[in-house]
Amino acid sequence: MRSPQPSPRPPDDDPPGTAAAAAAHVRRSVEAVFRIESPRVIAAVARVVRDVGIAEELAQDALVAALERWPRDGVPDNPGAWLTATARNRAVDLVRRRETYARKLTEMGRGLEPAPPPEEPADPEDIDDDLLRLVFTACHPVLSPQARTALTLRLLGGLTTAEIARAFLVPEPTVAQRIVRAKRTLAAKNAAFEVPYGPDREARVGSVLDVIYLIFNEGYSATAGDDLLRPGLCEDALRLARVLSGLMPKEPEVHGLAALLEFQASRTAARTGPDGAPVLLKDQNRARWNRLFIARGVAALERAGATASGPPGPYVLQAAIAACHAHAPAYEDTDWARIATLYGMLAARAPSPVVELNRAVAVSMAEGPARGLEIVDALTAEPALRGYHLLPSIRGDLLARLGRTAQARAEFERAAALAGNEREREWLRARARALAADPEAPTGAAGPARGAPGASPGRPRRG
Repeated sequence: MRSPQPSPRPPDDDPPGTAAAAAAHVRRSVEAVFRIESPRVIAAVARVVRDVGIAEELAQDALVAALERWPRDGVPDNPGAWLTATARNRAVDLVRRRETYARKLTEMGRGLEPAPPPEEPADPEDIDDDLLRLVFTACHPVLSPQARTALTLRLLGGLTTAEIARAFLVPEPTVAQRIVRAKRTLAAKNAAFEVPYGPDREARVGSVLDVIYLIFNEGYSATAGDDLLRPGLCEDALRLARVLSGLMPKEPEVHGLAALLEFQASRTAARTGPDGAPVLLKDQNRARWNRLFIARGVAALERAGATASGPPGPYVLQAAIAACHAHAPAYEDTDWARIATLYGMLAARAPSPVVELNRAVAVSMAEGPARGLEIVDALTAEPALRGYHLLPSIRGDLLARLGRTAQARAEFERAAALAGNEREREWLRARARALAADPEAPTGAAGPARGAPGASPGRPRRG
């Protein structure tokens, strides 16, 4: 079974109008269509074979068939339906060839009969059901968080192994092994291709949301490398969140995550300067914030409120925090008291040292740096924050605001030594140098700089 990987190709040198140029154009169209449609194709096939690894291989076989036939016969009117029908028919053939599937063939009966490529797509609700099953399967709790992330980006994000490796700055073989092991684990555990219900659903939804947020978070504030941002990962996560909110319209936390990512993504263009250096929230040009994304975030947050039947969940609360920043026309207008209150609610709903660290930032802005420093100092012995560069970074901000310059400089230097991202490391060193050169220089506020809007229960947010 062939399993090619669509990959970027060099520009075609063939003159326009030649047969070779036409074939190259069709080939690029096939690969573009496949990247968009592959999640739906894989989801539809997985419903038949009940194995995401085999489903992906059959989807790739459909791609090969398209690369062979479309340049000759032309691109069909509904390329996504053509790919789905081709892959599904191959899945049916595979099932029929396997004696171990005889019983399932009997049960499926007429539903397994092959059909010609439909002129119109299947029932949208059926397609949505299959996609939702694929989402929950890719984020199955039997997989490690790293495996869930890689498999989600592969199956639902349409990224190649090489693209995932580049995005997370890890070797390509490492990502390939994670994906292969994830598929094997799902098959070995006989993981059901289904959307869980009852007591398992809430936990599984949380896992799905955490994976999507992890992808966005890595793009929004890269943990390593030379660049602070990796916009491609943010775009993939935002697209997945939008898809999921359409598939699960009655889940408030799904809308909460979508709202949070819309608000956070709205600030991307203003978060770095021309040289790629971080720009503090208080210094960002709010005219560069994407108002369309903010409007989408507001609408998603309203949907979360309309579908809620109880207290707001962690993602809804984080989205509400991010909304406070989005609604403030200027930094000075930020409602820090409300943000501190929301962080208090988040700490009660999803307690963790990271949430408490972010609450300290908000409290320092609402009640003064001394009060914030009290909370931060109480966190210095937390094992979960040991080696975490944002703890000394925030502590340095608060100490500088209190005029304790020598201590602040030491904290910034310690934070720089712990930071994995080169841009952040240089920014922290610059803060330390500035304090050494001019102890009376004004400092940035801890909240906007490194820990405020929409903090995840697992990791603080940046500005």
